[in-house]
Formats: sequence, C-alpha cells, structure tokens
Amino acid sequence: MKHNGFYHFGRYDLLIAEAFKQPDKDKVFWNHLFREFKNLGVDSVGIVAIISIFMGAVVAMQTAYNIDSPLIPMTMVGFTTRQSVILEFSPTILSLILAGKVGSRIASEIGSMRVTEQIDALKIMGVNPANFLILPKITASMIINPVLIVISIGISL
Repeated sequence: MKHNGFYHFGRYDLLIAEAFKQPDKDKVFWNHLFREFKNLGVDSVGIVAIISIFMGAVVAMQTAYNIDSPLIPMTMVGFTTRQSVILEFSPTILSLILAGKVGSRIASEIGSMRVTEQIDALKIMGVNPANFLILPKITASMIINPVLIVISIGISL
C-alpha cells in the first residue's frame, strides 16, 4: 500500500501531539530532563570549546587581514570580530554542529531502542513512549542550546 505525503504528515502530527502531552509522572520527567541536560549539553562542551577557539581566531585573523585601509584603525578588528561572532558565527555554526552531534546521538539511541523492542515494552507497560522519550530531549535542547551558544561566544571572544 502506497502512502502519500498527507498520511506521513498526519502520523507526524499525531506523534508530536502524543509527545507534548502532560507527563504521567513529574518525578520521572525531571529525572530524564536532567539526564538529557548532561547528555545533550554537558557532554557537548568539549566540542563547543574547540570549535569556538578556532572560530574566534579565524574571524579575528581574517578581519585583520582584510582591513588594509589606513583610514580604518586596527581597533576596529576587535569590534568587528565581536559583532561577527555574537550575531552570526557562534549561533549559526554552533547550532549546525549541535544538530549533527546531538541529532545523531538521539537517532542512534532511539534506533537501538526500536531494534531491541524497548519502545514496544514501554507501550505494553502503559507508558506513552513519545512523551517519555521525546519531550525531555526537546525541552533539554531548548534550554541548553542557548547556554552553549553563550559559552561559545565567551570562548570565541
């Protein structure tokens, strides 16, 4: 049976509706949320630091190299680097890197749970698997990504 795009869009809508329901047990949700803070945020600080150091250095060097007019003071290098890093580079590049790193981690985790039938076991136990697995990850990402971006800005500068 061939399904069209509306079928898949509808299934996605139902999944999101299930994921964003009120959690059954608040204590379990908070435990998962703090575990996801560690998995998605704290474990990403290393790559954020490495990328931020090189990003800040490259932006500063390129800015200094490209300002060759004697009418522009060299103090503009710092100002331009600051503006570029805060407004463009840190939020954009860090979000792309985190999407790849965190997205592949989440995909492998949920994929292995599907293969080992853990998601089916959650359904049998009466747990809403979408809410149990997806909501803490989305909530943690929405809270921890801006924090990582601020850390990246600080390190880059």
